[in-house]
Amino acid sequence: MKVAIVGASGAVGQEFLRVLADRNFPIDELVLFGSARSAGSKYTFKGKEYIVKELQHNDDFEGVDIAFTSAGAGISKEFEKTITKHGAVMIDNSSAFRMDDDVPLVVPEVNGEDAKDRPRNVIANPNCTTIQMVVALKAIEDLSHIKRVRVSTYQAASGAGAAAMDELKEQYAQLVRGEEPTVSKFYYQLAYNVIPQVDVYTDNLYTKEEMKMFNETRKIMHSDIKTSAMCVRVPVMRAHSESIWVETERPISVEEARAAFEKAEGVIVMDNLNEKLYPMPLDMAGKDAVYVGRIRKDLADENGLTFWTVSDQIRKGAALNAVQIAEYLVKNNAL
Repeated sequence: MKVAIVGASGAVGQEFLRVLADRNFPIDELVLFGSARSAGSKYTFKGKEYIVKELQHNDDFEGVDIAFTSAGAGISKEFEKTITKHGAVMIDNSSAFRMDDDVPLVVPEVNGEDAKDRPRNVIANPNCTTIQMVVALKAIEDLSHIKRVRVSTYQAASGAGAAAMDELKEQYAQLVRGEEPTVSKFYYQLAYNVIPQVDVYTDNLYTKEEMKMFNETRKIMHSDIKTSAMCVRVPVMRAHSESIWVETERPISVEEARAAFEKAEGVIVMDNLNEKLYPMPLDMAGKDAVYVGRIRKDLADENGLTFWTVSDQIRKGAALNAVQIAEYLVKNNAL
């Protein structure tokens, strides 16, 4: 098994290395790629040092079985043919191909089978906020069809990359020193603040991030489900949180929902108000599951439920989901 990572120096690229090692993914040969700026950088994987090669339009991907790409949509589009022309399966972490009809959009706990049908040998990794939401929604959908979802997200700095995480830390340090905080990676100062805009606005006044949750959820779940989202950036380092309201075709009790979550793949229930037990991003950073708590009936809708989810944006929201797709392909002899 020959594996390539494109964008190896970025936050998600580095997480790929950790997740592949943690899960002991079967790798006989590993190749790292990056920009001209990061070429020559050295990283250690399972005790062996690897040097980042510059990504170029050549035959470097000959013999590669799986290429994990996380270098931005522009790079993914430009290098798609270069990466796949010798037969490599490109598992792409950008937004480049997510809504293309001939590219499957996959969350293995929800629609792993879709990964087998990939006409361009490209599989898209969904947006981080969508991934954690649909893992939780699958448990409810299996009980009764979900007609509508309303969700408010609380998105960590990690969603904007490693430099954004560094900026948040630096903003706090600057404010403590009485200095004007640096604002570069966010629209406004994020420290001691929340920003009710993630990504740019579209014509309907929803942001691109919010529309991803509408469109991607329908594609992944093969459903007419409608999602209305409000995406908010919060001063958290990593792990996104979501408040989710669902409307199902029939009423579902709290007990029924909790039992479904408890047996759902990829979900861990943390829900005991007597013990103040619920998932929080500070505790869930670095962990793999989608954590669910605050499971309640929706007081405004007799067919409604509401619950809270937390998941690490860099792991399940990005690198881990991509590696799980690769694991699915290996397990099902679908490479």
